[in-house]
Amino acid sequence: MNAAATSAGDDLIRFQNVSKFYGEVLGVNRINLILEPGIVGLVGPNGSGKTTLMNLMTGLLRPSEGAIEILGVPSHGREHLFHLIGYCSQVDAFPRGMTGYDFIYGYLRVHGYDHTAAEALTWQALDRVSLRDAAHRRVGGYSKGMRQRVKLAQAIAHHPRVLVLDEPLNGLDPMARAEVSAVFQDIARRGCHVIISSHILHEVDMIADQVIFLSGGYVVAEGGVSGVRSEIDARPSQILVRCDQATRLASVLCEADPTLTGVRLHDDRGGLEVHTRDADGLYRRLNELVLDLDLAIDTVTVADADVRAVYGYLMEDGGDAP
Repeated sequence: MNAAATSAGDDLIRFQNVSKFYGEVLGVNRINLILEPGIVGLVGPNGSGKTTLMNLMTGLLRPSEGAIEILGVPSHGREHLFHLIGYCSQVDAFPRGMTGYDFIYGYLRVHGYDHTAAEALTWQALDRVSLRDAAHRRVGGYSKGMRQRVKLAQAIAHHPRVLVLDEPLNGLDPMARAEVSAVFQDIARRGCHVIISSHILHEVDMIADQVIFLSGGYVVAEGGVSGVRSEIDARPSQILVRCDQATRLASVLCEADPTLTGVRLHDDRGGLEVHTRDADGLYRRLNELVLDLDLAIDTVTVADADVRAVYGYLMEDGGDAP
C-alpha cells in the first residue's frame, strides 16, 4: 500500500504509550498524544525529551515501547514516511564543498524526482527562504542564519504534509525570523502539521496553535497556552488594568474582593497589576465598577498566560513527572 492510500483518511499524528530508553537512560516515557494539523510548539529545557520526540516522529528512532502513526503510516514504515515528512535538524551536517542548490537538488533526486521536477522544486524552496542569490555559493561559507534557511528549504522542498523543525529560529536575525515564521504559518494554513521546538518562547507563543510542555522525558501539559494556564489552580492569575483612576480602583478592589491575593500600582499610577484566584469574577466586578466609579478603562490584559509564564509555573510546581 502506498503512502497516499495509507494516509488518505487520516490527518493525525498519534503517540500511543510511547517510551524510549537509551540503555538505562530515559529519553521519553509513556507519551500519549494526538496532534491535529497546525503549528505545535515543543517547549522544555535541554534534556527534556524534545529532540527524542522529534526523532521518534520522523522514524529516525524506534520506540522501546508503544506505537507511533504519522497520518496513518506507522513510524517504522520509513519508505512511505519519508515522503510525508520534512525534517530540519538542529545540527549542521552538510557534505563538504556542496552548494545550497546542490544540497536541496540532491535530496530531491534521492526522493525520486526527475531532473526537471527536482530543479523546479529546488528554486521554489530557495525562493521561499530568500536564498536564490546565494544558491551557487558553498554552504560552508554561509552565515549561521543562511545555514538555518537552507536546511529549512531542503525540508520543505518536496511539500511534506508534516514538517518537523528542531530549533529552526536559532541564529536568525529578527527580520529573517519573521519571514520564516510566516512560512510556517502558511504551511499550517494548508492543513499540514508544523512541529517546532524552540527556546525562543515568546515566538512559540505567537505562532503555535498548541504547545506541549516537556520535562524529564514526560509530557507535563499540553493544549492551548490559555487553556493550560487556566488549569493551574494553585497560581493566582495576574491581570493588568490600565485606567484613569488606578489608585481608587486598587483601594475598592482590596476592600471588596476576597479572592485577590495582591495588587500593585504601576509606577506611573496609570494602572495596576491584580493577582486573583478568580479571574472571571474579577472581570465581572470590573464591569460593575466602570459604572459605579465612572471609570475610563483603557486595557485589561492577562499578564501570565504566555508560554514562558505557564512553563515557569509548571516547573516550579514539580512538573518533572506526570
